[in-house]
Amino acid sequence: MLAAERRQIIIDMVQTDKRVLVSELSEKFNVTEETIRRDLEKLEKESIVTRTYGGAIINSHTNEDLPFTTRNATNSEIKQQIASKALHLINDGDTLMIDPSSTSVELMKLLHQRKNLTIITSSIHILQEFLNTGINIISTGGSLRPRSLSLVGTNAEEIVKKYNVDKVILSCKALSLDKGIMDSNEPECELKKAMLGQAEKVLLLADHSKFDKTAFVKLMEFDEVDVLITDQEPESAWLDMLKEKEIEVLF
Repeated sequence: MLAAERRQIIIDMVQTDKRVLVSELSEKFNVTEETIRRDLEKLEKESIVTRTYGGAIINSHTNEDLPFTTRNATNSEIKQQIASKALHLINDGDTLMIDPSSTSVELMKLLHQRKNLTIITSSIHILQEFLNTGINIISTGGSLRPRSLSLVGTNAEEIVKKYNVDKVILSCKALSLDKGIMDSNEPECELKKAMLGQAEKVLLLADHSKFDKTAFVKLMEFDEVDVLITDQEPESAWLDMLKEKEIEVLF
């Protein structure tokens, strides 16, 4: 197994269990404890974990903003499930605004199944990876955030406000019944808010791990969401609230 593959499994484990132990990882992967410590040191430098005596715990700060490459490699099957459900809401000829989330990138991989789409995005990754797909892609421009491979700032917001689109496709970091929908950094949050104001319909992509969590910046209220697309049936309290707000839920 390659070191990168091992670290990806460690990321998946720590996201599920919130902590990992060096001794257990060493036994699981049949490598030395020193090798595991080097893995955890690298993950700590990427702000994914904090090392502790004998292991590591997941970083859970409200403003933690993981690198795009890390997010893109995490929970890929779940993101593909969500993207597949979202595809059914996209029609030929649609105009879309798409955020730079890794789940949105999974949806982009499916959009060749639709014709005559126009997409406005702040994602550098989308601009690079889907350059020759035949989809009409418009960049927001703006200031580069290398960590998230996204464009932000007032210039990007002004470009967004020039266009009116059928749907905006967004992700978030956290959902709370009390606090609404939140994200981890303010610049991207402000651009997403600008996108919200330009769309006829708002599609929110959020896997089950985002529920009942808190993040740094308020993005929007649930009243602004038309469709919530997730990977598991939400708990009853969530279903009651979503029904009350007349939000369609796909899972």
